[in-house]
Amino acid sequence: MKLNAPHHVAIICSDYPVSKRFYTEILGLEIIAETFRAERQSYKLDLKVGDHFQIELFSFPNPPARVSGPEACGLRHLAFHVDNLESVISRLSGYGVATEPIRIDEVTGKRFTFFADPDQLPLELYER
Repeated sequence: MKLNAPHHVAIICSDYPVSKRFYTEILGLEIIAETFRAERQSYKLDLKVGDHFQIELFSFPNPPARVSGPEACGLRHLAFHVDNLESVISRLSGYGVATEPIRIDEVTGKRFTFFADPDQLPLELYER
């Protein structure tokens, strides 16, 4: 068996218009497709991340809250490569999105920081 690169990550949001704006306008992700699934009262928004990856943003009526802290088992966070950490932090700050102080990865020596989406999903910026 051979696994290739990851294809997508699925994210369920609590407020679709707020999360759609966050991921498209603030993070600048391109919309591939947007589908309303009437039988589920749910939107599915496919977003392009780089050349080979996607985020599937779902809305469902009354989803349970995500456990973020203390850290729980399962997917911990989603990380994005960026070319210039300060420029992305500045853009986020302009939209009122707070980031943690920049840290250094003790293994790679690379700089990174964390911030959160509207549902407090931890997101990481990792400088190339």
